Amino acid sequence: MNALSDQPLAIIAGGGSVPLHVATTAATAGRKVLVLGIEGEADEGIAAFPHEWFSWGQIGRLERLLASHGTHQIVMVGGVRARPDFKRLKVDFGTMRALPEIMALMTRGDNSLLTGVIRMLERRGYSVIGAHEVATDLVASRGIVGAREPGSDDLSDADIAMAAARKIGLLDAGQAAVVSGGKVLGLETADGTDAMLGRIAGLRRSELATGGNRTGVLAKCAKPQQDLRVDMPTIGPATVASAEAAGLAGIAIETGRVMIVDRAETRRRADAAGLFILAADPKEVAA
Repeated sequence: MNALSDQPLAIIAGGGSVPLHVATTAATAGRKVLVLGIEGEADEGIAAFPHEWFSWGQIGRLERLLASHGTHQIVMVGGVRARPDFKRLKVDFGTMRALPEIMALMTRGDNSLLTGVIRMLERRGYSVIGAHEVATDLVASRGIVGAREPGSDDLSDADIAMAAARKIGLLDAGQAAVVSGGKVLGLETADGTDAMLGRIAGLRRSELATGGNRTGVLAKCAKPQQDLRVDMPTIGPATVASAEAAGLAGIAIETGRVMIVDRAETRRRADAAGLFILAADPKEVAA
């Protein structure tokens, strides 16, 4: 066991269930944990663990909490609904001291912003690791997750959709694409995967109402340049529900680089809806 593993693992928690899953996994493995919940974002369930709360604008408080608990290893995980508006925040001295650095980061695209946050923490002596490095079950190995298997047409659509998702990822534009019958129906933009699927559901509503077969694949891939320590793409029960509403046949995700949130429930819903979930390397889907 190395020196860092003897310290509490600090989990900076945004919204959703993943921070709780990471904390539970670490604690079960015998690791001390400290959950630092972002006010207005983190789930109240963090109260089940040693925890503290801090708000946007309290970098000084965050650093004091990390120092007082003697930890230098951090996991940053969970949803954040919006970037903080520093014009409206009551910032502490630690934030004021770092403000030029922070404002420079805020002008960047999502991937560059998050990479910059990691570097800022590392310059202060912290080690940032990925949630998937603590809870390895968050990512899927190659193969089928669930009862249904894709057909040859599904695999062909998945191949094109994953290639499309990777291309928009290179532009830092999105992480997902939908293809049906070899045609691109949608590309993810800043409003996210569910919004894209909602638009597709609207386009296909008349087709689905007349009993048309489910066709098409949602593919979700990490951006090639993405730092997976803080920004790994996810699917979950809500993704399955949106894919079902859009009349899709299944979901393809990149092996080892996309998290499955609430895996048991995600699989149950996919099976109930008759959707497949395929984990694959984007270069080898239809091979």
